[in-house]
Amino acid sequence: MNNTRKIMCTSVAAALAVLATPAGAQQFKPSDELEVVTVTAQKRKEDPAKVAMSISAVTGAQLQAEHIRDITDLTRVVPNISFTAASGNGGAGPGTSNIEIRGISSTAGAATVGVYLGDTPVTVGNVYTMGNIEPKFFDIDRVEVLRGPQATLYGASSMGGTIKFVPNEPDLKEREFTTYTEASNTKGGSANYAANVVANLPLIPDELALRIGVQAQHTGGYIDQVDGNGAVLANNINKINDQELRAALKWKPTRGLTITPSVYYQRIDAKDIAAFNLELPNYQAQKQIREPSTDTLLSPSVTINWDLGGADLTSATSYFERKFDRTQNGSAYNSYSLSTFLTSTEDGGKAPPELIEAIAGLPSAVYLNNQVRQVSQEFRLASRPYDAAVSPWTWLAGTYFSRQHTNVVENDPIFGVTALFNQFGFDIADPELLPDARPGQFPNDNSFAGAFHYREKQASVFGEVNYYFSPALHATVGARYLKADTTLEQRNGNYLAGAGNNSNAATSSHAFTPKYALTWEVSPTNTVYTSIAKGFRLGGNNIFVPPTTCGPDLEAQGLEAGPPDYQPDSLWSYEVGSKSRFLNNRLSINADVFYVKWKNIQQGVYLPTCAYTYNANAGDATSKGFEFDIKAKPIPGLTLSASGGYVKAELSNDVGIENGVVGAVAGARIQGVPKYNAAINAVYNFAAFGDKSAFVMAGMQWVGSSKGSLDPEQTDHDRPGYHTTDFSAGMSFDRYNVSVFMKNAFDTDTVIQHPQVASIVQGYRLAPRSIGLTLATRF
Repeated sequence: MNNTRKIMCTSVAAALAVLATPAGAQQFKPSDELEVVTVTAQKRKEDPAKVAMSISAVTGAQLQAEHIRDITDLTRVVPNISFTAASGNGGAGPGTSNIEIRGISSTAGAATVGVYLGDTPVTVGNVYTMGNIEPKFFDIDRVEVLRGPQATLYGASSMGGTIKFVPNEPDLKEREFTTYTEASNTKGGSANYAANVVANLPLIPDELALRIGVQAQHTGGYIDQVDGNGAVLANNINKINDQELRAALKWKPTRGLTITPSVYYQRIDAKDIAAFNLELPNYQAQKQIREPSTDTLLSPSVTINWDLGGADLTSATSYFERKFDRTQNGSAYNSYSLSTFLTSTEDGGKAPPELIEAIAGLPSAVYLNNQVRQVSQEFRLASRPYDAAVSPWTWLAGTYFSRQHTNVVENDPIFGVTALFNQFGFDIADPELLPDARPGQFPNDNSFAGAFHYREKQASVFGEVNYYFSPALHATVGARYLKADTTLEQRNGNYLAGAGNNSNAATSSHAFTPKYALTWEVSPTNTVYTSIAKGFRLGGNNIFVPPTTCGPDLEAQGLEAGPPDYQPDSLWSYEVGSKSRFLNNRLSINADVFYVKWKNIQQGVYLPTCAYTYNANAGDATSKGFEFDIKAKPIPGLTLSASGGYVKAELSNDVGIENGVVGAVAGARIQGVPKYNAAINAVYNFAAFGDKSAFVMAGMQWVGSSKGSLDPEQTDHDRPGYHTTDFSAGMSFDRYNVSVFMKNAFDTDTVIQHPQVASIVQGYRLAPRSIGLTLATRF
């Protein structure tokens, strides 16, 4: 299925047409046809209706007009995409969510969805509750969502699909300045605002151009922090500030050579997470420690395209660095865990009950400092597009190399713990009071210190060949061979690390991932296709699980220690689909069905008492379902669209529970995957005040129920379905476009996730209703 017509978003683009029209020419001229958006899913520009895969391409105009701000918004308007928090993390804020496509869950191990920023791969694994990198939708031409395994052209971790953020390129001809400002207010919370400016500057006409833009945004909060008596300590604590900068230079020294260096930077500063205590009044969080985070991304790259006459050579050299520093409230497990180790006087020990109770109530923080760095290089050579007069063959071949380093540093202080022991007249290093205690195990009250260094090296060769039996019928065969080496160095210490751990581990992986497809253009406006493809992701090494803190949890899993590693997993996907346009491109209908067999699935095992997670292989799974997209333009100016998907993703054997994964039995639904999602949208463009263009728009999105955990005893096992409704309207005035909008118009407040972190059940909901105003200009 090709959701691109949602995507084709003609109505939305028309609603913002003033932004793409020279000054003095803004006249309302509604098109009778749906717009077609070119995509680069197969690393060459193509009409998506001719590509044998399910694609959605959401344009920048649609992102702006429908106020799609982030990945979570995107999952509500694109079929069969979902998001969930990193394993054991409960949706704890920006930078911790993971993306699933077609039920291929990525809550543990390597990612299952590849993420690209232009030609730069920015895919990271699920390491230590760190989720996907989430580039902001700033100066974006389109976002392409490729469903199904993309291992042939995009490598490991694209087993569920790939998401490509395609930025606007510098224009060698037109000088242009655009601005966008927005202000809104959230019900029961604080104000939101955003502003950006982008300049396109031809420095040498037709040869050299610079495109540069900056953006700043503030998202207001709606969660209040309260103390044990319910008194408000701080309002709207879950505020988020972010800033973005993008600069790109396009140099075309000769007709056949284009060199495009670019750099993207973003910083996301979250003041706290959007979690509240379900036992308290709505949207209140009782916590001793605030949980802020700072997530920065720097990504420079250079892309070279060289027309060699008979083929096109592309070189993509890229680097990215992510720094993600965050604080978690560790009071509910660090302090409590320590209190359980004290030898109580009631059992013949030395610790009075008053000391045990006081220790359990101490505040504790988990400080996580994450850094990911990657350098990558891809070369690919592609033949000319198909020409029956030249050859029945087209082809693409390439090679890819990458080196990724991930560093994680954790420190878990229990504030005031040493002084509290002294206050009761005890030495914190007394082994008769605290078993196995030794001097120096609580430096500066730090109960746990860990340092983890992951290295990953990848090298691969890939290619695809198309053979045209006739101009209307062609077959595709592709393959990728990949080799990878991963290592983990870890150093753990202090009391909650038990005896500590200093170890090194290494694993190697290799994979051959073929793809086969058949495409038949039944008519110029009707294409049917079928495809078979293999997906793969790397295995890896587990972090050390402290037996002192996590002993009871490990015993419950039937283990004496956490497993040292986990194995690769792979899948085969089978898909049949059609893409059709009718009534002179005023109606498009796209649909597909798929079936996926997934082997040796990687899953996270969450240890609730100590809040640690290790990865294990939880047997096999199947995922099957369908997607559809319908878009119609019954009369000029009116565009109606409906899209949706259904997926049934579940384990197919009991191997997982035999490996200690609670609830991993045949028939258990894969966590984080809604049964369905759907969206409808209606936009009417019309003339106002003579030749001014105006629009009104309404849309609804539905997300089905899902499972937050395989374990039916967990509070987040059953997640409810929910729906949202949005409205907007706007008008253009010469160089200006003004609109008003209402997001989550009926203030849906369903608690969509409710994980238990230690003894506290947390709630997460959709952002409350917001009402706002936007102003866009172009000069």
